[in-house]
Amino acid sequence: MTDIARRVADLRRLLADYSYRYYVLSQPAVTDAEYDLLYNELVAIEQDHPELVTPDSPTQRAGNDLSEDFAKVRHPAPILSLSNAFSAEDLQAWEERNLRLLPTGTQLSYVLEPKLDGLTVVITYENGVLVQAATRGSGEIGDVVTPNIRTIRTIPLRIPANPNGPEAPEKLVVRGEVLFLKKDFEAVNQKQIEAGLPAYVNARNTASGSLKQKDSRMTAARPLTAFIYQVVEVSGKTLENQWDNLRYLRELGFNTSPDAGYFPTLSDVIQQIPTWETRRNSLEFEIDGVVIKVADLKIARELGVVGKDPRGAIAYKFPAQEASTHLLDVVVTVGRTGKIVPNARLEPVFIGGVTVSNATLHNYDIVHTLDIRVGDRVVVKRAGDVIPNVIGALTAERNGSEKPIIPPERCPFCDTPIIRPEGAVDYYCPNTRCPERVFRQIEFFVSRAGLDIEGFGGQTVKTLIDKGLLHDEADVFSLTAEPLLELDKFAEKKVNNLLAAIEAAKARPLSQVITALGIEGVGSTIAVDLANHFGSMDALQAATPALLEEVDGIGGILAQSIFDWFQDAYHLSVLDKLRAAGVNMQNTAREVASDSLTGKTFVLTGTLPTLSRDDATTLIESHGGKVTGSVSKKTDYVVVGDSPGSKAEKAAQLGVAILSEQDLFALIGAASSE
Repeated sequence: MTDIARRVADLRRLLADYSYRYYVLSQPAVTDAEYDLLYNELVAIEQDHPELVTPDSPTQRAGNDLSEDFAKVRHPAPILSLSNAFSAEDLQAWEERNLRLLPTGTQLSYVLEPKLDGLTVVITYENGVLVQAATRGSGEIGDVVTPNIRTIRTIPLRIPANPNGPEAPEKLVVRGEVLFLKKDFEAVNQKQIEAGLPAYVNARNTASGSLKQKDSRMTAARPLTAFIYQVVEVSGKTLENQWDNLRYLRELGFNTSPDAGYFPTLSDVIQQIPTWETRRNSLEFEIDGVVIKVADLKIARELGVVGKDPRGAIAYKFPAQEASTHLLDVVVTVGRTGKIVPNARLEPVFIGGVTVSNATLHNYDIVHTLDIRVGDRVVVKRAGDVIPNVIGALTAERNGSEKPIIPPERCPFCDTPIIRPEGAVDYYCPNTRCPERVFRQIEFFVSRAGLDIEGFGGQTVKTLIDKGLLHDEADVFSLTAEPLLELDKFAEKKVNNLLAAIEAAKARPLSQVITALGIEGVGSTIAVDLANHFGSMDALQAATPALLEEVDGIGGILAQSIFDWFQDAYHLSVLDKLRAAGVNMQNTAREVASDSLTGKTFVLTGTLPTLSRDDATTLIESHGGKVTGSVSKKTDYVVVGDSPGSKAEKAAQLGVAILSEQDLFALIGAASSE
């Protein structure tokens, strides 16, 4: 047997095993991206060596999710999968292959749709009534899951669901995807954790399992959603274009992707792909790429099928955001508030364009719930610039040598006994003088999120602590040139620039000083509220919990936390040193541009296109408005940017007006001109 033939045999064996674990045992042994990598390698080899293709090769059939527990039905037409592209060159080659099969001069236009990461379903309506629903199954035959599909509220039981929609055809068969929205999957996992059950690792697998429940009441308890994107069969009507296909589905009342687009050329499509890669993390659902379809359905049918893939559509796959690797060890870090965080040391793995060797495990409750152990093969996710995190273990890969992960009994940096406050999720080192806590607090104090002292990074902090020049954050303002110049790599220009930056930081706004103190639960928004409400550090220091609760967005727990911080002798000594150094302790009245927003309360969420959070706050306050940290019935407007959090959802629930950045500018302009 040649090396190539041996590799083909190994790939078929691996892929068959992984398919069995995935579809039959529901115990995936690799991530989808890792499976695709092996599958695409096999496809490439078989294309170069067609003599090696065998009837049992995974490339000779579509994926199969059939289960023995359900009745079977034959689809009215093959429910095909798609070939993959990974670059603009792949897409151009795909178009060129198609054009060679078409009359000279043919111009192709395209529809681009998100590649939804869910479970494919085929739904049949007769005279407008949902009569049958099935999974994709083998592509030819699927599992009947009609009672379960009826529980999904985004799937109409009768069409047209839109009262003004077109008359329902005698028969209509549609194809779509069942999945969890991101927020709904998080809610499902939260319920699992609250019930003391393991959290789910993969949203797609969980959606599949939810849809294949024997008792439809179990499916109904899961917040599944569905997007419909294809007419498989329709009586009495001819659809000539995929864009018209989507419009027809919307008119009938189906939930279709609002993000699909029509493009006259492939070049237009290719220009959109970087935008989609950027947007993927802010979408409400998971995608792993986009689907590009020849818009003209007649041409798409003429192009036919190659192997198991239609020539008229292709999936452009984004770089994987998940991968599996071995968990080698767990390293404990201590934050500035004393919080103990377990971090995974990983066998290096390439994810999303970077090599990852470390990831967060969040806290020990999550470790316990997910049953992650040292030595496990784990799934690691890296979405955009978010810190990589371990989202689960591939338990089917265990060999018995794995070791449980347990919280430390003593702080690894100061040997103080670890505590877990009543009702808290996290463990803490209670020693405010713990060297690691001191380092983390000073690092935060001088960082951009704190006083923003230019040139004062973490390595500089560590060096100055090691040399005995820093013992707490207030010592930053006691630094002088002479001892700094004696240090390695501290040239005169660097020292002068650093001291100038430190001097400038003394005049930072009171809200920024409060933020830099690192009081747990007090971010920049709450700090602004505290500065505006109390007016000075002295007044804030003297505030009781009851007075603190008078500030919008501050409840009893946070009020007590702030009060307790100001009762700590060590913290009070730091404040005294800051006062003595001349650091600003008074709130400065904002420059007033107008009173057009007087009496209006705003909340900011997400990343705005042009304004930073501080700039937006300053803008609103300069026109008389007030910015708070939480949404309530008293909130007038929520200004929403990219990747908004739960504040936007709460605003919608409460009926609070939602503004974009442009809406905010327009509101100020309109109010100022009245």
